[in-house]
Amino acid sequence: MNYRKLGKTGIDVSEISLGTWQVGGKWGEPFSHDNADRILNAAVDAGINFIDTADVYGDGESEKAVGRLVRSRSEKIAVATKCGRRLSPHVSESYTPAALRKFVENSLENMGLETLDLIQLHCAPTDVYYRPEIFELFDRLKEEGKIQHLGVSVEKVEEALKAIEFPNVTTVQLIFNLFRQRPAGLFFQEAKRRDIGVIVRVPLASGLLTGKFKPDTHFAPTDHRNFNRNGEAFDKGETFSGLDYNVGLAAVAELKKLFPEQENLAPVALRWILQFEAVSCIIPGASKPEHLTSNLQALTTPDFTPEQLAGTKAIYETRIKPLVHQLW
Repeated sequence: MNYRKLGKTGIDVSEISLGTWQVGGKWGEPFSHDNADRILNAAVDAGINFIDTADVYGDGESEKAVGRLVRSRSEKIAVATKCGRRLSPHVSESYTPAALRKFVENSLENMGLETLDLIQLHCAPTDVYYRPEIFELFDRLKEEGKIQHLGVSVEKVEEALKAIEFPNVTTVQLIFNLFRQRPAGLFFQEAKRRDIGVIVRVPLASGLLTGKFKPDTHFAPTDHRNFNRNGEAFDKGETFSGLDYNVGLAAVAELKKLFPEQENLAPVALRWILQFEAVSCIIPGASKPEHLTSNLQALTTPDFTPEQLAGTKAIYETRIKPLVHQLW
């Protein structure tokens, strides 16, 4: 495993870390603590030391599984969770210091921990990033020892750029992959300048970039890849990176021509992300231990050749960029 600094937190995190959305729901399978324990322990066994969860994953069950892991292992494991998505309606006015404080305290209780290494606002409405009183709360929580660091998980580059103007924001989690390249511009420049840790989520575009999907691939009714393709339940960009499914399949077919020896494109897609110095870590999910094994292959996948870089750029510029680049 390779490790990188998570911005000004000073924490060294595994380049390939673990996101637990798949462990916690909206992927077609009910939550299973046995499965979660297998995945989480396999991750730590492989050298992963940073795990991202949220209070809404599995209605708190994901947090409980992560907390159980941390308490049961001797290794130092940095835990990140998120707050805010439980608010209903999920609008800026619902965000109050009192509500967010309660969410943090609930997460600590779920995980059985005394402090959170990283708490992140969970895809808050854009207006929240213009409200200093929300960010000031987390200074109080840090003074109380309930959190160590504050970060944000955002949908849009605009939100990321605004959030890092607050000096107590140490990390930004956002979508970045071969089908979502806008963050590599101004945001990465500013993140580097301000020493912001960059946590990349949805690196495989909800599985599209594994190359394993087909036009007739079936997704369960409870899987967001079935019910959220047009943003019916939450931001459309979280599902297939906001790309039309069939457009994505066509782009993947072009990628396969660039990497004919790769039956599984996942390590290639993750390797592309790791070539960016601004990235601190990637948090691909895993709904079974085999997915974890696949993700870790990125560590031994060669960097792209100039021809491969040019080819992936051409696919993005012609097939993807006109459809999604300015939306997020």
